[in-house]
Amino acid sequence: MVLILGIDEAGRGPVIGPLVIAGVSINEKDLDKLKELGVKDSKLLSPTQREGMFNKIINTAKNHKIIIIPPKEIDSALKSESLNLNWLEAIKSADIINFLKPEKAIVDCPSNNIPAYTNFLKKYLKNKTELIVEHKADFKYLVVSAASIIAKVIRDNEIKKIQQKIKEPIGSGYPSDPVTINFLEKNYNNYLGIFRKEWASWKNINKKKKQKSLKDF
Repeated sequence: MVLILGIDEAGRGPVIGPLVIAGVSINEKDLDKLKELGVKDSKLLSPTQREGMFNKIINTAKNHKIIIIPPKEIDSALKSESLNLNWLEAIKSADIINFLKPEKAIVDCPSNNIPAYTNFLKKYLKNKTELIVEHKADFKYLVVSAASIIAKVIRDNEIKKIQQKIKEPIGSGYPSDPVTINFLEKNYNNYLGIFRKEWASWKNINKKKKQKSLKDF
């Protein structure tokens, strides 16, 4: 009986909130059960559909693992000489593989260079696992689609938690969201734990505000 693991992430691009990486492992014979649930790439589902599938996926899967990477850890990786966001994601994906111990792991690759990403990931593996590393794996493989749904629901919940603490709208957390940018401009120096300060959107506002302060001075 082959145990297959799918790994995907949610929240690579936002300036607010964590990056979430999820792994879902399932026996190969049970893959059709994911199809019956209506599992597909999380981007093709509404928030209500994803939330409705969340517990069903957990109950159908053999096991799962969720890693939440806070903005501070993302910033540290980007400031490091030996890391970047892709390498950080590879290390966390290896942690999931090591924890769930599948025979086969299918990973949605965030890097343009699949061979380099695969080789880096392999360095952190403790168990012998067949690796499939591809772009758009969340679209091609049901088990990766399942992981994408888990990651997206958790990421959305993390944003809801942040929103509950803050009394004004923060938007989706993405730099393309005008509500998020408006919040960022007013609060870039408040609530520091929620912002990715290595993001261009945060740096640009920080720079602009500092220049304005110097002019006022």
